[in-house]
Amino acid sequence: MPTDPVSVEPLKHPLHALTTYELNRRRRDLERAIEGISPDAPVQAELRRKLDAVIAEQDDRARPADTRPEPRSRRERDDQR
Repeated sequence: MPTDPVSVEPLKHPLHALTTYELNRRRRDLERAIEGISPDAPVQAELRRKLDAVIAEQDDRARPADTRPEPRSRRERDDQR
């Protein structure tokens, strides 16, 4: 277990706007920060919440495009008016 505290930089962009590399680096930083602090530290829950969001974004990107909801075409939207 590291003895020096690990800091996690605040994001400059929302998760969905990060590159794959930035997302992977964010996940690694959060995992290291979680490992480096006491399990009962108050910040632990916040770090885990942020890590869960990063993992969810990675999972969404890994899902095949054909399983994602299809955006409606403009014509379909106009027909429903």
